[in-house]
Amino acid sequence: MALKPTTCKEAIARWEKKTGESAAEAKVIELQFQWPPIEKMDGALSTLVACEKLSLSSNMIDKIAGIAGMRSLKILSLGRNYIKTLAGIETVSDTLEELWISYNPIDKLKGIGVMKNLRVLYMSNNAVKEWVEFNRLQECSSLRDLVFTGNPLCENMADVDTWRTQASNRLQQITKLDGIPILRDTE
Repeated sequence: MALKPTTCKEAIARWEKKTGESAAEAKVIELQFQWPPIEKMDGALSTLVACEKLSLSSNMIDKIAGIAGMRSLKILSLGRNYIKTLAGIETVSDTLEELWISYNPIDKLKGIGVMKNLRVLYMSNNAVKEWVEFNRLQECSSLRDLVFTGNPLCENMADVDTWRTQASNRLQQITKLDGIPILRDTE
């Protein structure tokens, strides 16, 4: 007998029961490791109007959706899911400052440019293999901290120094790459 996936509404109700808090008023909501896993982000999430940090990592979500009403969202954690594209993220482009989306099969960064306030992007172990996709991060003028290790693009480089040089030259705005500060000549 197959278990039906957990809906966002069910996960939110469980979270409220466990914490005794109202989800509509909470600033941090953690819905990671649901069993059975959440497979779809849906409109129930848009009721989380006060939420500043939402974690949905380690589920089986395949696309970003249902977050349009999340007016306060600053940190979105979607690591270890099945997300293939960033489509849907634009609905929180005015507020989102950190996107944690490592361990997903994302190979294209189309749409990332609308994230004008994005300061932190943890995107290790995805499937980006082309510089043309990486270069889309140039449009994220606020980006300072990028974790990109484990993508085919970095793994195909001769060595880690070549990768760091290439990446930091392309993204002049970043100050930290793969957890290590970038030192730039300031003459």
